[in-house]
Amino acid sequence: MRLVQYITIDGGRRVGRVSDDDGNRLYLLDKTSTVLELAEAAIAQGASIAALVEKRTAAATIDYGELLRDGRVLAPVDHPEPARFLVTGTGLTHTGSAAARDKMHVLTHGEDAEESDSLKIFRMGLDGGKPGAGKIGIQPEWFFKGVGTCVVPPGADLPMPAFAKAGAEEAEIVGLYLNGPDGRPYRIGYALGNEYSDHVTEAENYLYLAHSKLRSCSIGPELLIGDLPEEVRGHSRILRDGTVIWEQEFLSGEAHMSHSIANLEHFHFRYPMHRRAGDLHAYFFGAAVMSYASGVKTASGDEYEIQAQTFGKPLRNRMVSVPDEGLVAVTQL
Repeated sequence: MRLVQYITIDGGRRVGRVSDDDGNRLYLLDKTSTVLELAEAAIAQGASIAALVEKRTAAATIDYGELLRDGRVLAPVDHPEPARFLVTGTGLTHTGSAAARDKMHVLTHGEDAEESDSLKIFRMGLDGGKPGAGKIGIQPEWFFKGVGTCVVPPGADLPMPAFAKAGAEEAEIVGLYLNGPDGRPYRIGYALGNEYSDHVTEAENYLYLAHSKLRSCSIGPELLIGDLPEEVRGHSRILRDGTVIWEQEFLSGEAHMSHSIANLEHFHFRYPMHRRAGDLHAYFFGAAVMSYASGVKTASGDEYEIQAQTFGKPLRNRMVSVPDEGLVAVTQL
C-alpha cells in the first residue's frame, strides 16, 4: 500500500492510494486532505493507517502521471508548522557510504593515514548494530539536516547555495514518524529520499560534516505503508541535458545495513526533545552509493533520479544554483 499527497486544481489538498495494477492512477481517500490527519486519526482510534485507508478508499480516481507532470505532488507528509517537522539522519550504515567517507579521509590525510573514524564507527555497527528484538545495540552516527522548510517536493528544484563547494545526491530510505499526544513515537511509513549534501565541504574536515548536511532535501513521491522489505533494490542516476552521466544500482533494507531500523529509531527517540507531542520526524537511514565517491562533479542543471520498485514512481529533482546573499549581518536590538 502506497499513498501520495497532492494539490488539487482549486488549491486544496488530497491524499490518494496508488493503484495496484500499473501504479498510474490514484484512488481518492474520503475525508482525507493530508497524511498527517490520517496518522493522527489512526493514533486516536488505536488503528493502523492501512486499516483506515481501506475504509476510506473511494471508487473515484485521478491520473497520477498528470499530477507529477503538473508539479502538484507534495512530499509524502508535512506539517502546517514546518518548525515542528524535524529532518535528521544517520550515515555509515551501508558499505558504500563507509567506503566513500574513507576516501575523503585518504584524500585529506594520505594513503598512510591511520584507519579513519568513519571506518571505525562502521565496524562498530557491524559488531553491535543489530542487537536483536528488545535489546539496545551500539550507538550510530547521527546528524541534523533541518526542519520542514528544507524539504522540497518531488520534481522541485534543489537549491545549491552560492557558498556551497558542491552539491550531490544521496539515495536513501527515509522513515517518517509522528509523536502521539503522550509523546510516544509512531512510524507512519517509509519513502525514498535524496539527502543531497555538500561532500566537498565535508571532505575538508570531519568537523564540517554538520555544515555539509544543512542543505535542502527531497522525499517521495510515495509513502510506503507497512513493513519495509529486508532488501530494497534501486538505481540512482544523474542526467545532464537529458543524458545519463552516472548511474549505479543500490541495495538497501536491513539485509544490507549494519544497523537494524529499530536500533536507529531507539537512539533517535531516546531524547525527550525528539518526543514532543505532535511533532513530525523524517529520518534518513543512510546511503549505499553516491556519485561523489565515483569522482563525478555535479553542475547546476543536473537532474537526480532515484528509483526503487518497492516505492513506485521515481524521485526526481534538478539542482539549481541560487544567488549569493553575501554577508548575513545581525542587528543589535
